[in-house]
Amino acid sequence: MRQQPRRDSRGILDPGRLLRQVRFRRRLPAPALRRYVEHYWLIDWELAEPHEQRVLPHPAINVVFHGQAGGPETAEVAGVGTHLFTITLRGTGRVSGIQFRPGGFRPFWRRPVAELTGRREPLAAVGLPAGGPVCAGTDDDRCQRLDTLLTSWKPEPDPLAAEATALVEEIRADRGILRVDDFARRHGVSTRRLQRLFLDHVGVGPKWVIRRYRLQEAIERAAGGPLDWATLAADLGFSDQAHLVREFTAVTGLSPAAYARSLA
Repeated sequence: MRQQPRRDSRGILDPGRLLRQVRFRRRLPAPALRRYVEHYWLIDWELAEPHEQRVLPHPAINVVFHGQAGGPETAEVAGVGTHLFTITLRGTGRVSGIQFRPGGFRPFWRRPVAELTGRREPLAAVGLPAGGPVCAGTDDDRCQRLDTLLTSWKPEPDPLAAEATALVEEIRADRGILRVDDFARRHGVSTRRLQRLFLDHVGVGPKWVIRRYRLQEAIERAAGGPLDWATLAADLGFSDQAHLVREFTAVTGLSPAAYARSLA
């Protein structure tokens, strides 16, 4: 279990520009919630010009509270995003978000999370109460309200959800995991069982998870400086450099080289 929130920028396109435009930070939830929640993420902004941000979503459910100056706070649940997510921030506002661990939303919702994949719905529409506003006050205030809200939802420990969480974490950490059938054999289960477990508790299949994490790594590595793309493609399990370039371009709208140049 993590004692500090992740500090990488995986999934965030042009993270340097984001950090210049807004205040972005991650905070851990209360210890009792960490089996379910990856982190809370807090964003505040006061912009003279609109800022467009693009994100390649993780295989995770998010619950997001939006507080725009002069307007009411809104709350929504975002299922696993299958495409690049783009949002434009304007004026002054705040967001308080909960990124669940893959599999971590199932004990709260108690339904197959594949029903939410690719969707964004008002929190009330999925049967979960939003409680009071959470975007006001200090970071500690906001996190405490999120802790209280999640605790009020009374999650039920689920061994299958915990298994799914551990398997996805293994995929994220081990770059050598490239094929679903090999991964299933490693754990002594059938590929079909693995697929059912992931769809029910994560929202997408294991092949999708493997490919998404490898693409996120390619995007993060592209931001770090010059690369040998052929070697990176082999390391990440793509058949060749052209395969990596096609998938990278299809997801981001830019080739790896063009994306690296845009950051410079």
